[in-house]
Amino acid sequence: MTPSPDALLPPLGPRQELVLLARTLLQEGYNDHLAGHITYKQSDGTFLVNPWPLLWDEFGPDDVIVMNQLGEKISGKWQIPLGIPLHVALHQLRPDVVVLVHNHPLFATTFANAGRVPPPYDQSSALGGGTVVLVDEYTTAVNDADAARAAAQAMGSADMALLANHGVMVTGISIRAAHQRAVALEQRCKHAWHVEAIGGGHPLPLEAQERSSLSDGNKFIGFWEAMARREIRRDPSIVAGDVR
Repeated sequence: MTPSPDALLPPLGPRQELVLLARTLLQEGYNDHLAGHITYKQSDGTFLVNPWPLLWDEFGPDDVIVMNQLGEKISGKWQIPLGIPLHVALHQLRPDVVVLVHNHPLFATTFANAGRVPPPYDQSSALGGGTVVLVDEYTTAVNDADAARAAAQAMGSADMALLANHGVMVTGISIRAAHQRAVALEQRCKHAWHVEAIGGGHPLPLEAQERSSLSDGNKFIGFWEAMARREIRRDPSIVAGDVR
């Protein structure tokens, strides 16, 4: 029997979900100092964004910024991250994307810099499903609107991208889906690095990849919730305030 998500976590508002996504991904290697942005689309068309210049384990629900579809701040006491034009461009091209994560995790960025998408060698590396593409459009920093648009266009309909000489982009239809895909992408690259370092191996067969993918990443009830609970134990203040 599939457990109910409501039974696995305390009530969470969207700001708390965003904070927990940042905290959980930090533990998975999404920890390149001040780098990285998360946008979380709301039902009114606005976006919640992590603030600049706070670390991903440093900001709380009260620090979250609200911005409009053009990347302009509506409310919040901090600045919008410098690289947010990349998010704006992709959200404009992909209205299906609810959550968008950008960061520079070590192993995925290493493969991005090498210009290669590694195969999944194990089932955990395939969790969350989705297609991964290499985007080699890094002509200048993505706080430049034209460069951001070119990178977003090059990503096309893919669910994840390795950005050559830069980092990664991960999409999801929910916080849970984005978390699952982001974790699996870095694990995929990390395991591939180690497998190939000892002489290589056999990639996970396509049929097994499909069985392991759990479709869009939103159907693996329990994984995101377990990681979020761990962060709540570390910092109960995340859920101490208003859940709105």
